[in-house]
Amino acid sequence: MSARFEPPNAFRSPRYAQLSTFMRLPYQKDPRGLDVAILGIPFDGGVSFRPGARFGPKEIRSNSLLIRPYHPVLRTSPFSRLRVADCGDVDPNPLDIVDTYGRIETAVGEVLAAGAIPACVGGDHSISLAILRAVARRHGAVALVHFDSHQDMWEEYFGNRYFHGTPFRRALEEGLYQPKATVQFGIRGPVYGEGDFELGETQGVTVVRAEEIHRQGVAAALSRLDVVRGRKVYVSFDIDSVDPAFAPGTGTPEVGGLSSAQTLELLRGLAGLDIVAFDIVEVSPPYDQSGITAMLAANVLFELLSLISLGRP
Repeated sequence: MSARFEPPNAFRSPRYAQLSTFMRLPYQKDPRGLDVAILGIPFDGGVSFRPGARFGPKEIRSNSLLIRPYHPVLRTSPFSRLRVADCGDVDPNPLDIVDTYGRIETAVGEVLAAGAIPACVGGDHSISLAILRAVARRHGAVALVHFDSHQDMWEEYFGNRYFHGTPFRRALEEGLYQPKATVQFGIRGPVYGEGDFELGETQGVTVVRAEEIHRQGVAAALSRLDVVRGRKVYVSFDIDSVDPAFAPGTGTPEVGGLSSAQTLELLRGLAGLDIVAFDIVEVSPPYDQSGITAMLAANVLFELLSLISLGRP
């Protein structure tokens, strides 16, 4: 184990404290030899309201410097069990979402080809489609656990089929995930009409609304995960699943969402799932002047890395 990234001393070293990397981890552009490769994807060309998520990776990196290497609840030290590095940012094309998708697919595909798990930090939610394309080429159609206030399954917006409200409709059409093995946590807020939920309902997607979580509790919500167990799982975490009282820095906030404590409890309930890739999206620092949204996102990143480490010796 000492040949890996030598925690915890690396975390206590002033030399590492000056590095602008996720959680002071080593920077390694080449994903070969890693168990998990963290990729920043600074793109917000798919937003429909407030921009700024392109700056999410930078701020999450900065706020992640406070993260310490041991998880006392899950009883794991992920950086002792896993070889993890910050592999830098994907270079997006801010004027062309389709070109950006190709760049993301290439970068994520290289991580998967190297045998590592891609941990993607956005950026807006439109990037999930490109990540899923690469993941499905490697693993086939995956199960999906999706934290969000919106289903992101609309048909189009202003005639555009690719934006942050459509990735899971396009991914469904392309056969990238299994709808009957999909659970969406935190859905809430007004929509354009009852028909907005029709696609998910007809395809068998399990929706656990925020109101249900508040009323029945986290344990009841986690019981809905049976449909994804025993499958390869993609986790997509939109920060607007959390109430704006706890995470104001996002482009399309919806009141009545999850608390930070509920979020952590739900994430820890994913223990035992075979997570093969994940994303954390929609942190918009211009609306997060206190830094609490980016700090929460950094902790979500640590939670997911800790979950993956549980399956390693």
